[in-house]
Amino acid sequence: MKRILMISDIHGCFDPFNELLEVLNYQSSNDQLIVLGDYVDRGPKSREVVDKVIDLVENHNVIALRGNHDQRLVDLIRTDNSVVKSKFLEHGGLQTLQSYCDFVDHSMDESLFLQAIDYIRSNFIAHIDFLESLPLYHEDNDHIYVHAGLNPQYRNWKEQSDHDFMYIKSEFHRSKTIVDKKVIFGHTRTIELQDSADIWVDEDKIGIDGGCAYGLQLNCLIYKDGSYVSEHIKNLK
Repeated sequence: MKRILMISDIHGCFDPFNELLEVLNYQSSNDQLIVLGDYVDRGPKSREVVDKVIDLVENHNVIALRGNHDQRLVDLIRTDNSVVKSKFLEHGGLQTLQSYCDFVDHSMDESLFLQAIDYIRSNFIAHIDFLESLPLYHEDNDHIYVHAGLNPQYRNWKEQSDHDFMYIKSEFHRSKTIVDKKVIFGHTRTIELQDSADIWVDEDKIGIDGGCAYGLQLNCLIYKDGSYVSEHIKNLK
């Protein structure tokens, strides 16, 4: 059986991501890598992370899911929505614009913001198409993989809203799932669920977001032959 390597919430932390793959001795011929979304925002190298994930998906059979930050970048470029714009900047979007646009510095006015959006739309629409195409979940024999979690109100979890897949938090964390597979999720930093950035393990669910872009760590949950181990890289800002 191949190792299954699960990583979430890279958030522009390109160097820790590459370092973690090296520590894991990741080989696409021997490992199944699954990344659970949120490739952009907050960290310094969103563009490089998306480039890397595109290559992994297209050439190395990697499974990549869509996170709420990825969706927000898509919405920023696809629409002209003032709420999306404010939420984008509020949640680490400036770093994404700086990664894609070398003319963006720490100051941001409406004119520069619109110029950056147009620049990404003109030069990186393939990134937007890619992020928009990503699935919201993946399922195999042992696990259900999602960015945020499963809404316990749905008997058939696949019928829950896109918003639940990308955003749900406490309602999922506090309720026992009704599925017969363990749910692997990111989105909520594990330090919000325990007093550590390490992987959080519950009876029916495992949270893996180590808060890398907050200066904590990038986690990998490793599954092989029915057993779990973990590895992580500290993000020393």
